[in-house]
Amino acid sequence: MFDRPADFKDTLHPTLHDESRQGEALVIERTAKYTGRKLYIESYGCAMNFADSEIVASIMLDMGFETTSQYKEADVIFINTCSIRDNAEQRVRNRLREFGAAKKKSPGMTIGVLGCMAERLKSKFLEEEKLVDIVIGPDSYRDLPNLINQADEGGRAVNVLLSREETYADISPVRLNSNGISAFVSIMRGCDNMCSFCVVPFTRGRERSRDPYSIVQEATELFNNGYKEVTLLGQNVDSYKWSSGNGEQEIENGELTAELLATGNSQQSTNFAQLLEMVAQIDPDLRVRFSTSHPKDITDEVLHTMVKYDNICNHIHLPVQSGNSRVLDLMNRTYTREWYLERVDTIKRIIPDCAISTDVIIGFCTETEEEHQDTLSMMDYVQYDFAYMYTYSERPGTLAAKRFEDDIPQDVKTRRFNEVLAKQQEGSHKRLLKHLGKTYRVLIDGLSKKSDLDFSGKTEYNITVIFPVSGDHKPGDYVNVMIERCTPATLIGKIVTTK
Repeated sequence: MFDRPADFKDTLHPTLHDESRQGEALVIERTAKYTGRKLYIESYGCAMNFADSEIVASIMLDMGFETTSQYKEADVIFINTCSIRDNAEQRVRNRLREFGAAKKKSPGMTIGVLGCMAERLKSKFLEEEKLVDIVIGPDSYRDLPNLINQADEGGRAVNVLLSREETYADISPVRLNSNGISAFVSIMRGCDNMCSFCVVPFTRGRERSRDPYSIVQEATELFNNGYKEVTLLGQNVDSYKWSSGNGEQEIENGELTAELLATGNSQQSTNFAQLLEMVAQIDPDLRVRFSTSHPKDITDEVLHTMVKYDNICNHIHLPVQSGNSRVLDLMNRTYTREWYLERVDTIKRIIPDCAISTDVIIGFCTETEEEHQDTLSMMDYVQYDFAYMYTYSERPGTLAAKRFEDDIPQDVKTRRFNEVLAKQQEGSHKRLLKHLGKTYRVLIDGLSKKSDLDFSGKTEYNITVIFPVSGDHKPGDYVNVMIERCTPATLIGKIVTTK
């Protein structure tokens, strides 16, 4: 879908596509069902992929596997893939070659590709390049026992069927490499938007929403196990809509039933604003975030729900992609520049201190210099707190690849990218300066990466704060931090009071 110059640093928005986690090997403790077989699972891409790896790990542990951080000692290697950007695909291919070399030394090893690349490149992986034994699409993880058995018998196995129903609502994800404080909760799968640059509708299928009661149950269990923050996750969370002919019967936990009925949520349908309220009501000390929002679907009802509950964080990720209406139309974003600006104005009117982050695609097909300037002026107007910025790269199978020529020279894309990056860095720093002298409730994530003498935490605006270790505070605690200064991307302060 899009790519970035090699020197780009992910310093502006760490949540959705965390560059530091790319290629992360996921390791958890052995369960009582252990049969002696080891699983190595490595993930790339967005938060949805990492959440999917937790579902896969849960299924594999139930089959008697344990995880390992060393792929050369594994019986089964899975790589959970991303088709969004070309460089992600190249990294995956390079890793598969390394895994193949390990398999030559251990012929009994099974190699599998999961996720978005699996559906798109199944024939290449299995027949042409013979890089893998198993190919599994994002809706087929329940079929893992059968696919593993086929591979054990010497065959090659594939299941990339997309589903209109699968949400994995009944599978409790294994929290892999978790800090025990923050967790993603997947609320829906797939996407119906058909943006011309995006492969997600083809690799993850159509939108389907998970029932709200299983979501509340999962978030409740996380809080009871010590987690203090959940992020409700979906390709487009604001289009969440669940309905049932008999909603009350969907709840199995009696205590939870009474709790939800008391809040009036026994209706036959639930939209995202109602789900957000249900999760916020679990406990005031459970922070609630969500991502990602599509501008056409972010409703005033969602905004008013955010205002109603202090534990719903005042941060909205609202991808703009371009500041020009003609380019937005080519992208099939279904809104204009004016529509987007109206949504931003509404957010700022209803939630004056709300942080807004975004995605920007630079150098989309036929984008002119004047249209590029519209994107820069959009950034001046909105003053985004964070941004993901990408230069456009054509993704096979997308509508843009079929209809348009990728006609912007790379040097022009790079120059425009640098202009957008400079604009965003300037805007981010201006926004950070407005926090100086103020005190915020910060959730301690852990120690700072640079010093064991400092804590690192997040404000409700999703801004990282660094402050000295003090007293008996520990990760998972809320503390009040007074902001004294800032770097271009981080707030720095000290603990003044606690809650």
